[in-house]
Amino acid sequence: MTKHTRIEPSILYFGTPVVLISTVNEDGTPNLAPMSSAFWLGWRGVLGLGRRSKTARNMTRTRECVLNLPSDELAPAVDRLALTTGADPVPPGKRERGYRYVPAKFERAGLTPVASETVAPPRVAECPVSMEAVVVVEHPVGDGGIVTFEVRVQRVWVHDEIRKEGADDHVDPDRWRPLIMSFQKLYGLGPQVHDSTLARIPEHAYRGPDIERARAV
Repeated sequence: MTKHTRIEPSILYFGTPVVLISTVNEDGTPNLAPMSSAFWLGWRGVLGLGRRSKTARNMTRTRECVLNLPSDELAPAVDRLALTTGADPVPPGKRERGYRYVPAKFERAGLTPVASETVAPPRVAECPVSMEAVVVVEHPVGDGGIVTFEVRVQRVWVHDEIRKEGADDHVDPDRWRPLIMSFQKLYGLGPQVHDSTLARIPEHAYRGPDIERARAV
């Protein structure tokens, strides 16, 4: 049996999906930022961001955003946003890491903004999944330099190419290839390795009241 060795890694990014968060700046222009500290519970998401980042400040001020999920084919576009920030002046912590101020994030990434239906920030046309969301609550984490946002999704948009054939509201996991961040490197998702016992539970069993709330918006 292989034994474990105790280590103290500086980060614990064992592999999470990349999210491009679009928000609106004070002057009405869009901001677009990559992140990967996100997970989902029903139609809610929990997002971890640096408190002084432009995205976090925009979300605190406007209480809305769009969560755009890039496919692995969009890795070059995502990487063009690396080490850029919409904050001017650049926060000291980011400046020390080599970040620079870039106001036109969509142009920098080579991506196309598309008008949303229920929120002001635009969706990203090239991303196979886009979710319009509103902020429900935010919490400081640790010493307060990081903040988590709980957001409630109001619209889910997907490219038809990733939809499951014969089903209106299902994404086909064999067609959807999310971009994954693992220890600061970008990866694609490999093929299915095993059937899941959880798949015996129909997806509709997880439908919660937030879907009805979204229909009313």
